[in-house]
Amino acid sequence: MAGMRGRQTVRGMFQSLAVIMIAAGVMYLFIPHDETAAPVKAKDYRVELLTAQRAAPYPVLAPEGLGEDWRATVVSYKRDQDNAWQLGFLDPDTQYVSLHQSTAAPKEFVPEVTQQAENSGRTQTVAGQVWQRWEGPKYDALVRTDGKATTVVTGTASFDRLAEMAGALQSKKA
Repeated sequence: MAGMRGRQTVRGMFQSLAVIMIAAGVMYLFIPHDETAAPVKAKDYRVELLTAQRAAPYPVLAPEGLGEDWRATVVSYKRDQDNAWQLGFLDPDTQYVSLHQSTAAPKEFVPEVTQQAENSGRTQTVAGQVWQRWEGPKYDALVRTDGKATTVVTGTASFDRLAEMAGALQSKKA
């Protein structure tokens, strides 16, 4: 009898597993899902930009004139963390491009926001301004220090896309 009960328990477990697998398959087939849809929702960053422009001790930058296919995904201003301004985007090729500004020491700030990129020793002129080119295992970057702040345009995008973002940056004091 005991041996019979053990076989029935194992058989019942496999039957239950089969029912669960069939139910999961049916749900997968009939619940709508779009694998081409963008998983990231674009953010409106105007309020945070105005706040940062009023509070920061440097001219806060934001892009103007980029196409509708650039989608803002990250925005933050942290006054208590060296006046750190961040504005992240997905570019038209869905690569990440992020603008960072801060009054922190460039030696610590730049490697932190570029995920350990290093100065390549080369420069690139964008819209009449000279930027340092940094290269890293995850992110590349264009870096410029003006007065009180360091500006970093970084991400997984190509240097051409980073330059496109850098060229679109404008400052409007609130």
